[in-house]
Amino acid sequence: MEKSVSRLFTRDILQKALHLFDAGENVPILLGDFENYAYEVYRNGIPFVLRFTHSSHRTKGQIEAELDWVNYLSIRKINVCRAFPSVNGKFVEAVAVEDSFFFVCLFKKANGHKVRKEDLNDELFYHWGKLVGIMHRATKSYQKPDSIEKRPEWDEEDLISVEKYIPATDYAVIEKAEALLGKIRQLEKSADSYGLIHSDVHSGNFFVEESTIELFDFDDCTYHWFASDIAIPIYYTVWSAMAFVMRDTKESFAENFALKFLKGYREENDLDPYWIRQIPLFLRLRDQTLYSVFHKKVDLSQADERIISLVADIKTRILNEEPIVSLDIDFILEKIYGQSSQHD
Repeated sequence: MEKSVSRLFTRDILQKALHLFDAGENVPILLGDFENYAYEVYRNGIPFVLRFTHSSHRTKGQIEAELDWVNYLSIRKINVCRAFPSVNGKFVEAVAVEDSFFFVCLFKKANGHKVRKEDLNDELFYHWGKLVGIMHRATKSYQKPDSIEKRPEWDEEDLISVEKYIPATDYAVIEKAEALLGKIRQLEKSADSYGLIHSDVHSGNFFVEESTIELFDFDDCTYHWFASDIAIPIYYTVWSAMAFVMRDTKESFAENFALKFLKGYREENDLDPYWIRQIPLFLRLRDQTLYSVFHKKVDLSQADERIISLVADIKTRILNEEPIVSLDIDFILEKIYGQSSQHD
């Protein structure tokens, strides 16, 4: 969390929120503090997640839009962690601090456990793809109520503009970033390829219990191409599970992941193979977003060698216009769609 925000978050704010959501049975347990503060809390013996979002990160209207979509998916029996109202009947409560606010929400706590390295197998990849496919199919029918704010378009997100957070001397990265954004902006949009997506479906944002996945943290949900929601799981699974392996092993892993993931995905949602071909663009876009994240959130002059190395690797890929991993798209299309490149 940025220092300017962390200094504002006090015990008093936490206590006010616990009272507003009647969730003060046990001592709250901090679960995360990267972009939001998240605590495990209890009400009537049941665990929930209490989330605090500073007004510098999201508007109240944006959060209300997030929760409306999450609950829309939950009503359709999709495995997501729905939001619950406060004692005042509000899904978002605003707690004032100085000249700003913390917006507070309460969510169901996911069943199961965090994904462990031993959980990363073909069955998980398949069910992961099915869940994303189910969400994409459902979002095609989602209509935002007139009474709430619209979630941002993908290129309205703060972190898309790398020049906001990186040194002006990093002009080569800025130039490459703008070129990629221009290329992506030229892609066509239709109800079958573009809509409201989670936009951060990595293994840190769901719990698993046997073959059941339950998804949470919709803070980054945005209007985007469905292909991006496929690229991001590939990106983060390669990044976390294959960080220190040879390139051939990394590519073999990524290819198998994509095959199993897309097998599950296609059982729930039909996406034109053209969009599978665009996955490398969205892998590159995630590199740009993370480059912004590291410069915004981390004091790189004080960072450890691991972070410095990660940022350097991302910068190299941006400058070389390379995705984190190369995929044999022709092979994937043939296996998943039963067609070769000349037919897609």
